[in-house]
Amino acid sequence: MKQLITNVYVITMDKQSRVYKDGYLLIEDDLILAIGSMDDQLPNAENIIDGKGGILLPGMINTHTHTGMIPFRSLGDDVPDRLRRFLFPLEKKITKEFVYHSARYAIAEMLLSGITCFSDMYYFEEEVAKATDELHARGFLGETIINQPVCDYNNPFDALCGAEKFIKKWSNHPRVTPMIAPHAPNTNDEISLLETKRLADKYNVPIMMHVAEMTYEMEYFQEHYETTPVRYLEKLGLFNTRFILAHGIFLDEKDQQILSNNRSRVGISHCIGANTKSAKGVAPIKQLISKGLSIGLGTDGPSSGNTLDMFTQMKMVGNFHKTKEADRSLFPAKEIVRMATIGGAEVLGIEDRVGTLEVGKQADIVLIETKSINMFPIYDPYAVLVYSANASNVESVWIDGYQVVEDKNLVDESLERLREKLSEQMVEFVAEAKKIADYSTND
Repeated sequence: MKQLITNVYVITMDKQSRVYKDGYLLIEDDLILAIGSMDDQLPNAENIIDGKGGILLPGMINTHTHTGMIPFRSLGDDVPDRLRRFLFPLEKKITKEFVYHSARYAIAEMLLSGITCFSDMYYFEEEVAKATDELHARGFLGETIINQPVCDYNNPFDALCGAEKFIKKWSNHPRVTPMIAPHAPNTNDEISLLETKRLADKYNVPIMMHVAEMTYEMEYFQEHYETTPVRYLEKLGLFNTRFILAHGIFLDEKDQQILSNNRSRVGISHCIGANTKSAKGVAPIKQLISKGLSIGLGTDGPSSGNTLDMFTQMKMVGNFHKTKEADRSLFPAKEIVRMATIGGAEVLGIEDRVGTLEVGKQADIVLIETKSINMFPIYDPYAVLVYSANASNVESVWIDGYQVVEDKNLVDESLERLREKLSEQMVEFVAEAKKIADYSTND
């Protein structure tokens, strides 16, 4: 079927930064078939959608999140060492049904905010894959490997066996790409990391890992190895495969050069919202870009960054980095939109398929309405997307040419039903969370 989207400001994000101020885009089945100006002869289509002067751009890409953690959102937000005091204890008690319904809710939130592809690492990742498939989203999904008993596996080696089964099952899915996801360098031992690399090489799947995120992570490697996490991982050869490095806050010059030397395989997920909310710091993105590294944006989990949308991240990238460097001209809005779209595709290694609006690419597309009060006037559409727009301005979303959001609503699901199902799974969790919160508050 052919779908023609008309009367839109088309932002392609291609290498030439082509735009069509009064343009159209034609979809045939799952691919982009044509892009042009409304002044041209319009192609025929079975379905014609009037964009009403909205902004059409590539689907946004969330390069790092944890969809199973919706129930943790707003829990203990201002408590120090929240990960070890709140999250690890509570995660031991969650179930696969808990993760499944949380993932469905999180994916819905991302779809409604214009995110068409996300990269996720958590427990019971099989359930996340089911949710991704059901909601017609695109996901890079990795089972977490960690050197401690967790809700789905008692040790990292059982988790590695589970990860291998997961990879085999989902390898040929059109929208689900399996990964393998060791939690962090300091929460895995050398043996499990080497086995992770072996599986990644065997099945040609990416590795995603939190790296250089925590101060105690950095202290651990200095104390035990007199090195940094990046140098440790390089020594183990983990950068010799596709590697999605989440966070990268504490990267010195030598670390940055190591990553740059591996830039054809290593991409950085910049999670500015989560990193600044937790008072960890601001990653050296300016320096990493200057060294040729691909940078995408990540929301982190809903327990860390709270919101699962790229508009929040884009605005914070501009504000924090300009302030940090005392340079208002740093990161023009177009560069930030690039991080949210084609930059994310480069990090995941799928820039040949998505991330730009170009003929022959997958039809992952977002339409932003411009009629709301916050969307007027428009001098620079990139600046509007970064500094004025928010998730509520997302009008329609297509993934592989299939419309998943129409008129600001999910096409195939009810948000009310998703929330109701997740709430049912949270009854015991909320009671347990309250006990831990009371204990931590009084500690």
